Amino acid sequence: MNIRLLSIDFDGTLVSRVSQPVLDAHCMKLIRDLQKDGVLFAINTGRSVDLLESGLTDFSFPMRPDFILTSERHVFRPGANGEKWEAFGDWNERGDRAHTELFHSAQSVLAEIVDFVTQKTKARLLYHSEGLEGLVAASDEEMDRTTEFIERAREGQPKFHYQRNTVYLRFCHADYHKGAALAELARLIQISRENIFAAGDHHNDISMLDGEVAAMPACPANAIDAVKNAVRHAGGHVAERDYGAGVHEALEFFMSR
Repeated sequence: MNIRLLSIDFDGTLVSRVSQPVLDAHCMKLIRDLQKDGVLFAINTGRSVDLLESGLTDFSFPMRPDFILTSERHVFRPGANGEKWEAFGDWNERGDRAHTELFHSAQSVLAEIVDFVTQKTKARLLYHSEGLEGLVAASDEEMDRTTEFIERAREGQPKFHYQRNTVYLRFCHADYHKGAALAELARLIQISRENIFAAGDHHNDISMLDGEVAAMPACPANAIDAVKNAVRHAGGHVAERDYGAGVHEALEFFMSR
């Protein structure tokens, strides 16, 4: 398998927040070696640009990614000075406009969700400068109940969707997610599906692990069952090791084929 582009989730995939080491040294070395051989490395995360930069610093990340895909939908490349990130093409602008228009038309759906969350759960609603962004549930069980309600509430607004990661949820446009951002990056740099490796661990990663945009999907052993099922169904590799060690295992698996 000729890998030309890596699209890898950050928290829970490359980074372990519950065990040591936080970063797997063998995985970091392999990614760095692949970069030296011309393979492009993208971190595909739910974090914002600033939060990702903080994470790279906090965890002493040993290399710079070639691209970052942030907030589960934005695509960035290095700016002219090599330090600041800049939007790659007009994808981010189009996506932000689509989200603004959607949330304006889905006010009744959002109102239903707010009523349910405030009256039926202990979840905390999250707001940003433009309005309601998402929520944090008190438990996985509560998140399950909440997403079941959202699925019913959005029936009349099929483009209104959400991205879920553990007990965190972000409302979004159904056409903008990690898989769509990866597909746009691949289009811009002219790399085909057959040459893309992708790895992730949670619900919000499935869109890049279902085989549609990356022919080499993978997940570490700590991934949730829904991710493992998606990876298996796409003919990918479910690792026996956790976090970065599992990513290293999956890369070696595809490189040896």
